[in-house]
Amino acid sequence: MAGTGKGAVFEDLLPLMADKLGGEGLMKELCNGFQLLMDRDKGVITLDSLRRNSKLLGLQDLKDDELESMMKEGDFDGDGALNQMEFCVLMFRLSPELMEESWFLLEEAMEVDLKNNNARY
Repeated sequence: MAGTGKGAVFEDLLPLMADKLGGEGLMKELCNGFQLLMDRDKGVITLDSLRRNSKLLGLQDLKDDELESMMKEGDFDGDGALNQMEFCVLMFRLSPELMEESWFLLEEAMEVDLKNNNARY
């Protein structure tokens, strides 16, 4: 895996998943990934929970500094953890092909997610 960069795992998977599942299905899969990586007590992905659970998503070959970089890159609010939306956005950002070809899928999935969240409240 040396020299492939931190996003290599996702660059091949996300476009394939997007084509197969569509926007809403892809967002559900990303949310499942978030659930696997998150710290159960805190409800967010911490660096420790990412280290502990990374092999569940095939990320066990990433070095500690690569995991730290992923956390920093995705942590938009600066709280040292990734909430669900930060994680999903990060996964899209790590897949340039998906971003170039399928930006509308993220918007579509976010709209569905917002509608679902608003319907609950």
